[in-house]
Amino acid sequence: MNDAMTQLYQQVILDHARERHGYGLVTGHAGESFQVNPTCGDEIRLRVHLDTTGPAPLLERVSWEGMGCSISQASASVLTDLVRGVSVAQADELAETFRELMNSRGRSLSSAKDEMLGDAAAFTGVAQYPARIKCALLGWMALRDALAHALTQAPPAEEKNGMNNDD
Repeated sequence: MNDAMTQLYQQVILDHARERHGYGLVTGHAGESFQVNPTCGDEIRLRVHLDTTGPAPLLERVSWEGMGCSISQASASVLTDLVRGVSVAQADELAETFRELMNSRGRSLSSAKDEMLGDAAAFTGVAQYPARIKCALLGWMALRDALAHALTQAPPAEEKNGMNNDD
């Protein structure tokens, strides 16, 4: 990655960490998840708001609150923008593509996947630092868990450590 691209990516992360999109919990949610990164203590509570009037549920919005490093906060902010208005299946595909990016060890994905990720492609450099990958994935893990609760009508987990997987 060249220096100009690195600076642009760093700026995107800093901008989202400062001006967090979707920040502030909103009532009327279909599912909720609370996740903690045990490595560093970052936390997020994320709520999904679904539009179920059509043939397939759409993510009307995501609202969240949390505390932690700029990477976890920026990642949740970017996630909020990416999944607004998409189907649950598309949100799952975005989450899987972001996870793939975090497992890329800092290499870009295909141009189509980078384009699909939008501002989330800025986290390419984060994937070079294993200790930071869990920070970037925290909101995405919360999204998947909140959607699972919403779609199964299961009560949301109050305190769950979603980072006990092979990230």
